[in-house]
Amino acid sequence: MLLDLRRAVTVSIIFFVMLGLAYPLVETGIGQALFNHQANGSLTALGSTHIGQEWSGPQWFQGRADGYDPTATGGSNLGPRSKELLDKYKERIASLEKQGLTPHQHLVSASGSGVDPDISPDAAYAQIPAVAKARGLSADQLRTLVERHVQGPQYGFLGASHVNVLELNKDLSTVK
Repeated sequence: MLLDLRRAVTVSIIFFVMLGLAYPLVETGIGQALFNHQANGSLTALGSTHIGQEWSGPQWFQGRADGYDPTATGGSNLGPRSKELLDKYKERIASLEKQGLTPHQHLVSASGSGVDPDISPDAAYAQIPAVAKARGLSADQLRTLVERHVQGPQYGFLGASHVNVLELNKDLSTVK
């Protein structure tokens, strides 16, 4: 019996070292060596490109209107007949109109995760007049900027084209 206990403890220690220490360290090393930016959260000076940021004012392109609390991710589970959902949409539409922005579906509706950093190209193009007016830039200049940020479906067929609002606004901050 003592021999069996010794074997069990030895196997447990070996697997702890291999799977609890060595394997995670190797995986972390590979991630840091080959995918450093992604492994560290895809951070920029303004935030992570994978988490939507809140932008205020018509001088910035707006993302999806969820408030962007990364600790409270997930959908609201409100159905299409929900008065609460309708009230939220009305509130978001009024807020966008107050800023001089055209209320586009991707700006009014919430994303499934609540922290989606992307909007459709149409939602970005719809904001060009307000951003151009607020910044004193030409609409053509902003259209070119948006076009540079349109990303096609992943692998050419998964999902839809989208624009990362953080990356777009980061480049917008350098335009004069």
